[in-house]
Amino acid sequence: MRILLLGFGTVGQGFAKLISEAGLELLGSYGIRPRIVAVADRGGAAVNLRGLDVEKLLQTKRKAGTVAAYPDHGKPGVSGLKLVEEVPGEVVVEVTPTNIRDGEPGLSHIMAALKAGKHVVTANKGPMALAFQALMELAEYNRVTLRFSGCVGGGTPILDFAGKCLVGDRITSIKGILNGTTNYILTRMTDAKLSFDEALKEAQALGYAEADPAMDVDGWDSACKLVILANWVLERKVRLEDVEVKGIRNITPEEIEDALKRKSHVKLIAYADQDTLRVSPELIPLGHPLCVSGVLNAVCFTSQYAGEETVVGKGAGGAETASAILRDLINIKQAASR
Repeated sequence: MRILLLGFGTVGQGFAKLISEAGLELLGSYGIRPRIVAVADRGGAAVNLRGLDVEKLLQTKRKAGTVAAYPDHGKPGVSGLKLVEEVPGEVVVEVTPTNIRDGEPGLSHIMAALKAGKHVVTANKGPMALAFQALMELAEYNRVTLRFSGCVGGGTPILDFAGKCLVGDRITSIKGILNGTTNYILTRMTDAKLSFDEALKEAQALGYAEADPAMDVDGWDSACKLVILANWVLERKVRLEDVEVKGIRNITPEEIEDALKRKSHVKLIAYADQDTLRVSPELIPLGHPLCVSGVLNAVCFTSQYAGEETVVGKGAGGAETASAILRDLINIKQAASR
């Protein structure tokens, strides 16, 4: 399986390390031999149809800041889109940074790959939240697969649980904590009596929050994930603009204290059913499955027959998201073998 890897940040590097370390096991257990034949980042690309050396890729990125400096096979200035159009391969792994304004460059990467007859695995929420239905239809038209497990829950198999473990049942609603950064901030505001600003600074110092935390604290990261869940699990045809969004910037220590008096915690909750798409702070009772702490995510699916089922796990991280991408690759390989 020849892979074109677009994006070589935390997730891209984590994915490259994972398939390098798991090589023989993947071949023996799943009959899959993934080879990264092209990588692109902001500085350019590296291409070798016989396969790029992962350790050399990582060293080049650390020393030069771009894979375009890869010895003998570096291509400064070459775009990911050009790789998709010109380099042969079976799968494009798209992990460029999320952009919720227009989805670029990820949206163009995914569309070009699907049109070229390449399978796509992505952890990029932007294109999926903005154009889910169009991309799925494009994949079906070109008889290729688009997988996106890493977009929701990182390494926690939230989408797989809903799609496989509850097969035969009908999920009627989804409710959960879909963003670890905001959950950490609210946890520290509750446990350590910090203000929002103090908890945010702590989260930034620990690497849980970005220098610009707007995507997380204003609720848009959760909203993107909710759109993907609503489309995939509830089969609703919705986009990011359809979500009512309220973040946690204005949560005060007094509100946190009032929640504790009611034996509850304040959590940023994403909720969807057939009529509603909402992200907003809510009170969650102590002892409820969604009342998780730290950077954990938790999603409760309510179904017609099984009732409430909750999945809890880490929602982010390079290694965790890389594991979701690998699951998707294995699923593509298994589907092709049927």
